Amino acid sequence: MRRTIGFALALLAIAPFAATACTSKTAAGESIAVTATDTTCDVAADNGETGNNTFTITNNGSKVTEFYVYGEGDRVMGEVENVGPGLSRELIVNLAEAGTYHTACKPGMIGDGIRTEFTVTGDSKIGTDQDSRLTEAAAGYTRYVESQLTALQDSAATFVAAVDAGDVETAKALYPSTRTYYERIEPIAESFPDDLDPRIDLREADAEAGWNWTGFHRLEKDLWAQGLQPDTAAMADQLLADIQELAHGVTAPDFEIDPIQVAGGAQTLLDEIARTKITGEEDIFSHTDLYDFQANADGSQAAIASLRPIIDERNPELATRIDQRFAELDAELARYRRGDGFVAYDTVTEPQRQSLSQKIDALSAEVSQVQGVIAGQ
Repeated sequence: MRRTIGFALALLAIAPFAATACTSKTAAGESIAVTATDTTCDVAADNGETGNNTFTITNNGSKVTEFYVYGEGDRVMGEVENVGPGLSRELIVNLAEAGTYHTACKPGMIGDGIRTEFTVTGDSKIGTDQDSRLTEAAAGYTRYVESQLTALQDSAATFVAAVDAGDVETAKALYPSTRTYYERIEPIAESFPDDLDPRIDLREADAEAGWNWTGFHRLEKDLWAQGLQPDTAAMADQLLADIQELAHGVTAPDFEIDPIQVAGGAQTLLDEIARTKITGEEDIFSHTDLYDFQANADGSQAAIASLRPIIDERNPELATRIDQRFAELDAELARYRRGDGFVAYDTVTEPQRQSLSQKIDALSAEVSQVQGVIAGQ
């Protein structure tokens, strides 16, 4: 089975804690309704056909939820985040090969999720794209990911060298710019198994009991809050090794990016800002959140750019609106630039944060339509 890398933000889980599903069938091309509450996840069908499968998620609970489709080995094939109470979101997932997948709702956006088996039948769709523009879009985005990974490896090596040398001030200066390269392509890391993204980027507040907390945010705490620890250098070296693992995965012969999921990744990056970054939860020790804001916006814009020829042809009005919304967000972020960087996020007032949030929500509303355009809906 050729591995198709999808996009998501999650702690990858092995075992479900509950599942609720119907066993009805769905016609080809028909949207599958998912009704989520705080304790249930009712999926209207437990099967689909190879190719694009569309899920319409409605949250009837009191908690914000997420919806995932997992492949073999808990590979994330597609996901939609930040579905607030009373809201509905659509997810289009290209399940190119027959097999057993799993769907999952995550009330509160935590834990393993309420899971259900989802069986896909039909002929393999790998390599059967008829539109050369889709192939070029995927290739173009792959080139972007590879360029960011090269820069991430180089920047991380310099950052880790400063940490290993005990040069706290240099490490602090390098921390936000190093993370920038990761934040632009984070959905790629989130799609790999073996907890790769959590190893690199898990926040302390999300670390479960017994978790060996590593990565950027562990080093952030050491640099800004508690001082260098006996294992700080080892944590820095582990970060570099995990980034190298990511690079090896992306350059593996079986690595493949699906164009529909490129569109999903653009949305995921904006959800990242709206879900945790706008509140200041992400870089809680360093307050370098605005670097992450800009990086997520840049990564989303790069994903859209790779799809632009298709969007321009199929929905030029949407393309124009997306350009306008990106420009508005960039202008808003520019207010907080200082030299090559940004002001500390704890100096940004609540009204200013609300203004940023409004710009992000307006952009997200437009980008959320791109998956359907690329899928030909």
